[in-house]
Amino acid sequence: MFDTRELGRRPGAMKRVSRTVPAPADLGVEVIGVPGDARIEVELRMESVMEGVLVTGTARAPLAGECVRCLEPLTDEVTADFQEMFSYPESEGTGRRPAETGDDEEDEETLYVQGDLFDLEPVVRDAVVLSLPLQPVCQEDCPGLCPECGALLAQDPDHGHDAPVDIRWAALRDLADSGESGDGPERPDR
Repeated sequence: MFDTRELGRRPGAMKRVSRTVPAPADLGVEVIGVPGDARIEVELRMESVMEGVLVTGTARAPLAGECVRCLEPLTDEVTADFQEMFSYPESEGTGRRPAETGDDEEDEETLYVQGDLFDLEPVVRDAVVLSLPLQPVCQEDCPGLCPECGALLAQDPDHGHDAPVDIRWAALRDLADSGESGDGPERPDR
């Protein structure tokens, strides 16, 4: 929760705030996210406007996850910019309370100053998750895993396998192999 008391309700008033906050639980996606014990650095610029408080800021957080190509652990950092309007419970410009607008969908998306406080967690959560890489990799040219055996190709770049045998020809190959070893049927001489 952030306090707007010092800002007041004078349009044009501005205040800068820097704070380090604990990361909310489950901040991320399946392959990468902010660790639960991490701290998020938040820098804000709060501006008082007629309808509420305009908050512009940046959140920086460490990331931990795994490479989508080789599945090795990776660490990184994310920087997410955001801007959000926190409206006063009764907007001075409209004179209506939020429940009187009649547009339920718009009311659900509107964030409000509660007393002199506002909760920044949903805004930071959205900004950080949207800033996460879609396909995190440990390095840009990560070769990944062998599709046949799962070996790490970065550790064994000359990794290879024998050419696969078409199962339709496997019986013929077995017959040829048995003929070379002398175990096959004898050929009559003509």
